[in-house]
Amino acid sequence: MAPPAAEAAPSEATASTDWLRLLAPEPGRLEFAARLALICTLAVMVTTLYGTPEPALTAYVAFFLVKRDRATSVLLSVGAAVLITLLIGFVLFVANATLERPPLRVASMTVIAFGLLFLVSASKLGSAGGIVALIVAYALDVLGRMPIGELATRGLLYAWLFVGIPAAVGAVVALLIAPSPRQLVQRALAHRLRLVAAMLRGADPQAAHAFAESAREGDGEIRTWLKLAGVERSTPAAEMIALRRAAGGTSELMSLTAFTLQTPQAQLPEEAREALARSAEARAQEVTTGRLVALSPDATTDTKGSGSGATLAARLQRAFASLLARLATPAPPPEAAHAGAKPAGGFFHPDAFTNSDHVRFALKTTGAAMFCYLLYSLLSWPTIHTCFITVFIVSLGTVAESVEKLTLRIAGCLVGAVLGLLTLLYVVPALTSIGGLMAAVFVGTLIAAWVAAGSPRISYAGFQIGFAFLLCAVQGPGPSFDMLTIRDRIIGVLIGNLVAYVASAHFWPLGVAARIESSIAGLLARLADESRAGARPPETAGDWLGSLGAIESDLDIARYEPDSVRPADEWLAQRREIVRQIGALQEPLAMLTREGAAFAFQPRLDRLADAAAAGAEALPTPDTRDPLTALVDERLHELETTLAASDSLDATAVETSPERPHAAA
Repeated sequence: MAPPAAEAAPSEATASTDWLRLLAPEPGRLEFAARLALICTLAVMVTTLYGTPEPALTAYVAFFLVKRDRATSVLLSVGAAVLITLLIGFVLFVANATLERPPLRVASMTVIAFGLLFLVSASKLGSAGGIVALIVAYALDVLGRMPIGELATRGLLYAWLFVGIPAAVGAVVALLIAPSPRQLVQRALAHRLRLVAAMLRGADPQAAHAFAESAREGDGEIRTWLKLAGVERSTPAAEMIALRRAAGGTSELMSLTAFTLQTPQAQLPEEAREALARSAEARAQEVTTGRLVALSPDATTDTKGSGSGATLAARLQRAFASLLARLATPAPPPEAAHAGAKPAGGFFHPDAFTNSDHVRFALKTTGAAMFCYLLYSLLSWPTIHTCFITVFIVSLGTVAESVEKLTLRIAGCLVGAVLGLLTLLYVVPALTSIGGLMAAVFVGTLIAAWVAAGSPRISYAGFQIGFAFLLCAVQGPGPSFDMLTIRDRIIGVLIGNLVAYVASAHFWPLGVAARIESSIAGLLARLADESRAGARPPETAGDWLGSLGAIESDLDIARYEPDSVRPADEWLAQRREIVRQIGALQEPLAMLTREGAAFAFQPRLDRLADAAAAGAEALPTPDTRDPLTALVDERLHELETTLAASDSLDATAVETSPERPHAAA
């Protein structure tokens, strides 16, 4: 059971407190921020020593290449160097045919951008396609403005250095000091186990917030690190299986903990909670040291007495003990590692060539980008080219995501500009050596990296803080105080945000409500499927936490949508309540399913999932004398009632018509 979604929109005081919490320290955050700042500083030092142009852009590329683990950082660095080499070759090929023909060059930029943006929406290429489209289109624009072919060729070589320098520096630093994926898995699991222990003991608000955020994230990142650890081949197969088992068990422990604390009739005695908390802390220490083996014969707690005759608290206590013991048992043979693995899907999404939304997204984003290109070309104002770049960066599938990203971009850009100007006016004039400049760059990028290393709700603002700071403070190989360039680039960012907003909100606007509705339907179907299968493996608890958290995130960002797109507040409140009730139901239903006593609820679950309920005319009667069955029956009835009373998405279309006033971005 995931922590419930907020009951209502947060107040201003709560929102400000949330922002402070998002900036609070967390495990590994300072280490990552300091490593990213170090790579940015070294990149600036290399460009200063060799006199290459655009040191700010060179250092900023590191924000996209540096990740928390060494494997991803090295792979991204190598991949970026290969990709920029291929892109430069492709740009040279296209440029040879279009340099002397401006209309053909503009047409080439448009077609390439459209094709890659279609892949952004319709395939697994994702946001990387937008970055590739940006590089190719902007490179063709720069080449078109170069009067001499030799200068254009040299410009492309410098473009390779923009990526090659931070890629080389980042790969070396990652190999030397970055943690391995396995270390990050162990840290994350130990942190989660300690949060479970803190919640069982009655945590303070800060720990409770950390627990809720960790549960909301699910275990997707941990699974990625586990895959990378397997790619590195640095961990024995048996230990990898043990880590996968620990990851699934830890997610199930978090779900059980939330269920226990939010269900009055499931409260454990204080002595039992303290014993379980001590056991969780012991398991955290074992995970940290990598000793995932049984320490004593009593580690394997008997859980067979958890049938319908036991009280709910007793069954929960046995479930806790069983999971904690499972974290300490030897791993199964290596051949079981790939059991139940999901088949990999294709490159394109299933609806890639049937859903017109993909084509519409590519059309409106390409149109917005080319509008910005023509704007600064016709005005002969190339220093506002950041408007062209901004459109590619902030345009996402839904209006809510796009507006959220452009809001973070504006906020981060303004904060970074202020930080950079203060450095330029009060720090740079006092510098007497390259060491002083490197120290100033390190401090500024450390602040930006700290924000970028936080929650997805604020991380993009950190990218923009770093970008604006570097543009202001590092303008060339030597000291420079060109304020006009800074002004023009900030103006470009603001223009790009405005154009991207207009394109997203007024041309085939796609709200986040449809995705919320689809995700809820998927969870209801999943409840029915898992109950029918007779068991829910503990490893899937992380999927449940992540899925519930993703819907809650969509509900949160819906406030960014203009009134012409956003559903009625009542609809959003109903969906928030439905998600809370699904989260409250899934854990006790999973417990009942594991005991083989959930068959009485199958027809009702099938009806919720819009499946054919065979034998619905003779519904089994749940044994409400059992406390767990009674609880599931009560919560399922609440969910059925809420779903029956809720408005459909189509019903809200009347209230979200263009007649409603538009909200400002």
